[in-house]
Amino acid sequence: MSWMRRSRRALTHSLRVRLVALFVLLALAMAATFMGGMQAALSIGWRDAARPLVVDYVDRLAADIGSPPDVARAQSLADRLPLRIAISGPVVNWRSQPDQPGHPDHAQRWRDNSHWDQEERLLERRTADGHRITFALSVAAWNDRPRFIGWTTLALLLLFTALAYKRVRRLLRPLDDIRAGALRFGAGDFAQPIAVYKPKNPDELGELAATINTMAADIQQMLDAKRSLLLAISHELRSPLTRARLNTELLPETAELQASREALLRDLALMRDLVTDLLESERLSNRHAALHCEAVDFQLLVREVVADLHQPVQTDIATTLPTLLLDPSRMRLLLRNLLDNAVRHSGEAAQAPLVRVQANASGGVDIGVRDFGAGVAPEQLGQLAQPFYRPDSARTRAGGGVGLGLYLCRLVALAHGGSFTIDNAHPGLVVTVCLPATSV
Repeated sequence: MSWMRRSRRALTHSLRVRLVALFVLLALAMAATFMGGMQAALSIGWRDAARPLVVDYVDRLAADIGSPPDVARAQSLADRLPLRIAISGPVVNWRSQPDQPGHPDHAQRWRDNSHWDQEERLLERRTADGHRITFALSVAAWNDRPRFIGWTTLALLLLFTALAYKRVRRLLRPLDDIRAGALRFGAGDFAQPIAVYKPKNPDELGELAATINTMAADIQQMLDAKRSLLLAISHELRSPLTRARLNTELLPETAELQASREALLRDLALMRDLVTDLLESERLSNRHAALHCEAVDFQLLVREVVADLHQPVQTDIATTLPTLLLDPSRMRLLLRNLLDNAVRHSGEAAQAPLVRVQANASGGVDIGVRDFGAGVAPEQLGQLAQPFYRPDSARTRAGGGVGLGLYLCRLVALAHGGSFTIDNAHPGLVVTVCLPATSV
C-alpha cells in the first residue's frame, strides 16, 4: 500500500495536486449544476411548450396509420422515424420491433401500460374500431447515443484535467526553484541566485523570487563584511601581540615585576589564542576549507591529547578503532577544546571528565566528551555552538572563555563530514561527535 501512502501524502502536501483536485471538483459541481438546471428547464419547457406539439404530432401519426390500423403504413413510419410502434386490438396485433433480450420488461410494458406516467400516456392513441396504438422512442437511438456522449464527456473531462494540471505545474514551477534556492542560501551557498521567470513582467512568484534574491545578496554582503573585518582585525593584532609578548619576556626578572610579568604574559597568551581561534574559525567556515587529511590512528591521537592536558580525565576508548582519513591538527584542536571545556565546567564535581571513543555501525568513530558539572538550561543547548555565545554572561573571560571553543569543534566536525550534538547528561553536559567512515 505504499502507493496509497504516496498518493495521500501528495494530496496532503502537494499544492499542485490540491489545486487540480479543486479544479476537478469545481468542474464536476458545475457540470452537475448545469445538467440539473437544464433538466429542470427542459422539463418546464416540455410541460409548457413541447407537450402540445407532441400531442398534435402523435395525433397526426395515429391518423396516418388509419382505422383500422394499416400495418404497412406503421412499418413505414417506424423505418423512417426513430420510433417503435405497437398495435393491439381485436383484429391487428403487431409490433415494429421484437422485444430485445437485454430488456425483458419491454414486452410487459407494451402489453400493460397501467404503470405509465402522464407523459408516457401521451404516446398512446385508440382508434374508433377499438385498436390501441402505442408509440415509443427507438431503444437503439437512446442507448447508443447517450453512451457515446457519456464516454466522450469523460474523455474531455480527463483531457481538460490533464491540461489544467500541466498549466498549474507550469504556473507553480517557480516554487521548485524558490525552494531549491532557499535550501542553498540556508547552507551558505549564495553564488547561484533563484531563476526569475519573465523578469520584465514577473508575477507574484517572480516578485517573491526576486525579493529572496535581494535578501540573499544582502546577507552575503553582511557575512563577507563580517568575515573581512574579523580577518583584518586578527591579522593586524598578531604583530603587536608578538611584539608585546617579546617585550614582556625581555623585562628584568625581578621580584617586584615577576607577578605583573606573569599576569601580562597570561593575558597576551589569551589574546594570541583568541586571534588564532578567530582565524581558524574563518578558514573552517569557508565552504572550500582545505583539510590536510592523512590516515590517523585515532586511539593514539586521543591518548596523546589527554596526556598533554595534564588534568585528570577518565577514558573509555575501544581497543580496536578503524583508521580514518582525517586532518590530525584539526582533530587535536577539536579534542583539546572539548576536554578544556569539560575540565573548566567540571568545577567541584566528584568525577573527572569522561572521554569515550567507540566505533559506530557505519564504520566511523563516535566521540563523546562529558563533564559532571551543573549543565545548562535546555533552551540554551541550541546556542552553545554559536560563536561568542556564553550561557552565563556574568562569567569572567578567564573562567568561561570567549565562546569560540565549541563553535570551532562544530566547524571541525562538519568539515570532516560528521555531526556535532550537545545534550544534558544529568549531571553535566555531553558533546557527541560522529565521524563517518569516509571523511573528506
